[in-house]
Amino acid sequence: MTNYTKLPAILLLADGTVFYGKAAGKIGTTTGEICFNTGMTGYQEVFTDPSYFGQIMVTTNAHIGNYGMHKEEVESGSIKIAGLVCKNYNILYSRKEASESIQDNFQNENIVGISEIDTRALVRHIRNKGAMNAIISSEITDLQELKKKLAEVPDMSGLELSSQVSTTEAYYYGNPDATYKIAALDLGIKKNILRNFDARDSYVKVYPAKTTFEEMEKWGADGYFISNGPGDPAAMPYAIDTVKAILAADKPLFGICLGHQLLAEANGIGTMKMFNGHRGLNHPVKNIIKNHCEVTSQNHGFGVIPDEVKKSDKVEITHVNLNDNSIEGIRVKGKKAFSVQYHPESSPGPHDSRYLFDDFIDMIKGDLVW
Repeated sequence: MTNYTKLPAILLLADGTVFYGKAAGKIGTTTGEICFNTGMTGYQEVFTDPSYFGQIMVTTNAHIGNYGMHKEEVESGSIKIAGLVCKNYNILYSRKEASESIQDNFQNENIVGISEIDTRALVRHIRNKGAMNAIISSEITDLQELKKKLAEVPDMSGLELSSQVSTTEAYYYGNPDATYKIAALDLGIKKNILRNFDARDSYVKVYPAKTTFEEMEKWGADGYFISNGPGDPAAMPYAIDTVKAILAADKPLFGICLGHQLLAEANGIGTMKMFNGHRGLNHPVKNIIKNHCEVTSQNHGFGVIPDEVKKSDKVEITHVNLNDNSIEGIRVKGKKAFSVQYHPESSPGPHDSRYLFDDFIDMIKGDLVW
């Protein structure tokens, strides 16, 4: 095990609030937008979710690291969070299948964190004050210096981040002899999305974020997928143009999370920065088409503007969030295109929404029409 010393660490929020704790991970300094996740398990999948790129993660579960890290249970090639804030940072782990401790993993991937703070008080503060930037340091103790560094961090609004986490070259996933071919635009795609397509007899070609529809079309895909990812959807005109081109060609299209926001933007519906966003494994969503409720896994700080969706003559609402009535799903009238704000691949999380992958395949087959 890598040597670990509990050095003092500081968490400073943009509004001047300060928390003092102990260092976790690499000794250093990190910045990003602070947010919290209410999941009780699945910290490894959360850490490696590209949608969290540029964000400092606060875990509401009291124990982090207690079942170690498993190299086969990641959602991307590396940790994507900018930093970690937790209550109990557990280096010793209980799971035999784990390949390393959280401390070894964080040091290997240069992740800075802070532990032993009152995360309940911190989460309540963020919940009341809204999303804001923050800085963690286990090497700088001067608050004035930390404030100066924090002031240089850009706000998440207006940031285009997907091209920083996307693949740089196209690659394939699954069985080349599968029945269906899916072209996926990688804006920060999670591996379990690809696993779900593979499990449904689909061969996937994953394209870099700024690939045009014309380039993707050359492969002759049966359907197109727009992935999740980080950043502000309004700052991604290249992806909005790609979605518009797919719609104009009347190809089957499915979007998740950021893909949902881009489908809205492509239909003239604006998106907004949310006060706090939704992050956790326990968000109730109602499918108003099928009249059933599902518990969902979510991770997003932006959303579509509800009033603009309701006024649109191009789309109809398919899913709503039962906590705050935000728009969780839409489908395009007269087109073979739909999207959801949450994560049906749910890794981690409940499996209530996996049917959406089946719906997409049925739409490709022509068995699902509206």
